[in-house]
Amino acid sequence: MEGPLHDGHGRRISDLRVSVTDRCNFRCQYCMPAEGLPWLEREEVLSFEEIARLVSLLVEIGIEDVRLTGGEPLVRRGFPDLVAMLGAIEGIHDLALTTNGYLLERDAEALAVAGIGRVNVSVDSLQRDRFFAVTRRDALPQVLRGLEAIAAHPQVRPVKVNAVAMRDFTEEEVGRFCELARSTSFQVRFIEFMPLDGDRAWRPDSVLTGEELRSAIEEVHPLEELPREPSATARVFRFADGSGEIGFINPVSEPFCADCNRLRLTAEGKLRTCLFSLRETDLRGPLRAGAGDEELAALIRDAVWRKELKHRVNEPGFQAPVRTMSAIGG
Repeated sequence: MEGPLHDGHGRRISDLRVSVTDRCNFRCQYCMPAEGLPWLEREEVLSFEEIARLVSLLVEIGIEDVRLTGGEPLVRRGFPDLVAMLGAIEGIHDLALTTNGYLLERDAEALAVAGIGRVNVSVDSLQRDRFFAVTRRDALPQVLRGLEAIAAHPQVRPVKVNAVAMRDFTEEEVGRFCELARSTSFQVRFIEFMPLDGDRAWRPDSVLTGEELRSAIEEVHPLEELPREPSATARVFRFADGSGEIGFINPVSEPFCADCNRLRLTAEGKLRTCLFSLRETDLRGPLRAGAGDEELAALIRDAVWRKELKHRVNEPGFQAPVRTMSAIGG
């Protein structure tokens, strides 16, 4: 199992997104249908011990940063216990969480104690009725309380607020999000709408690009771009007067595939080398059949070597994966 992970295009792979469940308590329009999706059976989902073993192995062969996702990770019973298990793995530099925030007020202290270092909270509107329109849940006040609860723990930094940018919707939200970024410690980030929605309603013209948003913001608030790590997904700016930061993640209009360093592990133990992968590598089957670390590492290295060069969203003949975002893991 010697040497760090590299794919066939020379990229070093060091970032892992782990979906701990496909279940979610929201029904966001860009993610799943209003009626939800068929959930995995409990025995299909990796146990905490299985997740910890795979993460430990992946860290041993080169993974440094781990982000826990869903579905909605906080609906998984005992989730802070998993965080503590992963937090004990030597070699993880950064243990982070992406959540819709609905249960964050309940779990904030347990997550901070267990070892979560960074949190991203998905908030697509700061207006209660419009938040309901997107998520199909009247939950904005509870999500905002969750943000405040996790921000009360200084060891959890940064706390980021992620908003999916959708044309004819997000334009009305920009001013409020700017004020949130300027008046709090939260970094607000706009993420371009990607073709992973459950309703399959995505169209290229439904994407409100990061450049359009940035231009609209700069008409009111001048921005200064901050230095960017090569594998970073966001272009981050600070307000020129020093009041807060705002970021733009532009996978559709400005793909960052050339510097991609990420893998994804689904809730049922499939390794995905791209958000838009059309193939997966099963790790649960060999794991439960008694495969040793060397055998599992070989499967992982082979999959990583075949990692896609790019996602091809903007190219003719693009084929979206069968899975939607909630079933992949954000």
